[in-house]
Amino acid sequence: MKDIIEVRDLVKKYGDAAAVDGVSFQVERGSIFGLLGPNGAGKTTTLEIIETLKPATSGTVLVDGLDVRKDAAAIRGRIGIQLESAGFYPYLNLTELLEMFGVMYGVPVRPSELLAKFGLEEKAASPYAKLSLGLKQRFSLATTLVNDPRLVFLDEPTRGLDPQARINLWEVIRDIRERGVTVVFTTHYMDEAEQLCDTLVIMDHGRVLAEGTPSGLIRNLVDRGFERPVEVRPATLEDVFLDLTGRALRDS
Repeated sequence: MKDIIEVRDLVKKYGDAAAVDGVSFQVERGSIFGLLGPNGAGKTTTLEIIETLKPATSGTVLVDGLDVRKDAAAIRGRIGIQLESAGFYPYLNLTELLEMFGVMYGVPVRPSELLAKFGLEEKAASPYAKLSLGLKQRFSLATTLVNDPRLVFLDEPTRGLDPQARINLWEVIRDIRERGVTVVFTTHYMDEAEQLCDTLVIMDHGRVLAEGTPSGLIRNLVDRGFERPVEVRPATLEDVFLDLTGRALRDS
């Protein structure tokens, strides 16, 4: 099966208002897929339906060949969802938190191996509350893999991070994909979507406005006659910042 997610004519209504209004798209297995849109576009509701957290009003959603309406329990066993910081007990250490996740999923977990994959082995005994924001985000990605999922969902994974931590987390996300796990994520950073996404969907007012590869969508815009002032910049302020401060991830 080529596509791990198939969404067809998805509708979610609250009274007479449609938060999602006839959305259709596919996500290819083993890819990084971006769901983009301004606040209130309907992307969060769409993801929550795919994640089996909300029922659809109508339409079809298949995840790894399973219908979210009929096979929600089986789907939850195949996906990983990134939690917000509030979802972690702050004074448990990372090993304890991973062990707790293993109990919740009902699967064996080797905390040291999982932490090592994310460069967190030296923080195994550190309370979650003592981590920097970048390491907290990195750890939250680690927890999505506890149940060995086929598909993970990340909600604005680099929000609030400094440039080093942000670029570092991009590499972590690519590494997750290299392990054969499909990544679906939301972001408000267009450069991030352009760097990471194999394909993406842009939504607004509950509908899909565009779907394709970043380069393809840009090319389509240019082909329609779009022009912007040409400015050849040998470097950016971010290049200056990283050159002066380095690219190494900071603990605090």
